[in-house]
Amino acid sequence: MAAPNALQRMERSHYSPPWANTSIIGVAGSSGSGKTSLALAIIKQMSLPWVVILSMDSFYRPLTPDQIAAANRNEYDFDSPDAIDFDVLVERLKDIKEGKKAEIPVYSFEKHSRLDKTTTIYSPHVLILEGIFALHDPRVLDLLDLRIFCEADGDLCLSRRLVRDIKERGRDIEGCIKQWFAFVKPNFHKFVEPQRNVADIIVPRGIENKVAIDMVADRIHKTLDMKSAEHQSELKRLGKEAKDLPLSPNVAVLDGPSQITGINTLLSGPETTREDFVFYFDRLAALLVERATENADFDAVTVETPPPRSHSYNGLRMSGEVSAVVILRGGSILETGLRRVIPDCRTGRMLIQTSPRTGEPELHYFKMAGDVSTHNKVLLLDPQMSSGGAALMAVRVLLDHGVEESRIVFVTYIAGKRGLNRLMTVFPDIHVVACRIVDDYEERWVENRYMGC
Repeated sequence: MAAPNALQRMERSHYSPPWANTSIIGVAGSSGSGKTSLALAIIKQMSLPWVVILSMDSFYRPLTPDQIAAANRNEYDFDSPDAIDFDVLVERLKDIKEGKKAEIPVYSFEKHSRLDKTTTIYSPHVLILEGIFALHDPRVLDLLDLRIFCEADGDLCLSRRLVRDIKERGRDIEGCIKQWFAFVKPNFHKFVEPQRNVADIIVPRGIENKVAIDMVADRIHKTLDMKSAEHQSELKRLGKEAKDLPLSPNVAVLDGPSQITGINTLLSGPETTREDFVFYFDRLAALLVERATENADFDAVTVETPPPRSHSYNGLRMSGEVSAVVILRGGSILETGLRRVIPDCRTGRMLIQTSPRTGEPELHYFKMAGDVSTHNKVLLLDPQMSSGGAALMAVRVLLDHGVEESRIVFVTYIAGKRGLNRLMTVFPDIHVVACRIVDDYEERWVENRYMGC
């Protein structure tokens, strides 16, 4: 009996994207102490992408009719921990920490309730949680990498709160002062001020404290550099593990008639004109998409052919939807072939680029169908795969948005064997359709030739 495939004997390899284990910073302090301004100053000093501010205001509990009536009389206590839905907050922070997509509620201070819509947070490298109780709940504290308490003079806090509530929340000055002395000030001493004892850094004078802002930014930079080094080390480890493995049975190579070899010969030849290159590449792209969709689910259906010679035809109709996600910018050259096979295919976009600072792939942009998790097949389009880093990241994004691994098909013209094996050891249930598999290479010549660069 033949020995089982070596790849099938391997356990699934672990891979964490760069945004997993998100660094979460908590910024607490009195109402009007300048927490938001401090968070924005920290972001500006860091000068980094993928930093998100999450306000605890989004997690106020919806009020009952009686509570809404009390709130309209300025008699409801919004400055007590009981007003915050910490259970939902903790769940969302856990999702973000684990690199998952998190749906954040939207709270209306005019209606004193949550709106039907949500906002999405996904793949930040740093998240700043700001709110008067950011350091209050022990479950939240366990998720924080840095705890900051923002300190300010009480009179300054009152003046800032008055300006905010009158301008932004449509309240009158009498009601604001009533709330301040009835709830805000006593709750500060009871609940807010004790958070100083668990803070790593206490920042007086807010954005005027340049030294503290520099310290925080430097700490975050060092943490991100450490995580970047760990991610690169993980990619190298995966490469070593996958170096000598045979190809997965889920990898399909476009072979068959010598016509395909002839087209590959034309595409490789330096004398081929750009017009011929585009024409023949589009032919192969259509064949790749056809191969990628041949294992989609189909339902049996009977149709009646039109007169005058009507008869029944027992055929098949695709069950569910096939969509595609283009990995920019190279993946766009596969779209002509995609449209020839599936003219009405819904198409999303991802922009994944290598950082010149760290050398690792970074997710800059993504947009896809909201119901992508229900689709029959989701094609990932990228004409070339070398190290597999961008492919790993792209598949991870789809999984984080609910797409089943077995429904993902990575479609590429040419792939380096090590990068391909690296991808398949981490995600063994996906499928790959390629035209050529070669030894490792780096230059992305296909898209450059196609686009006339």
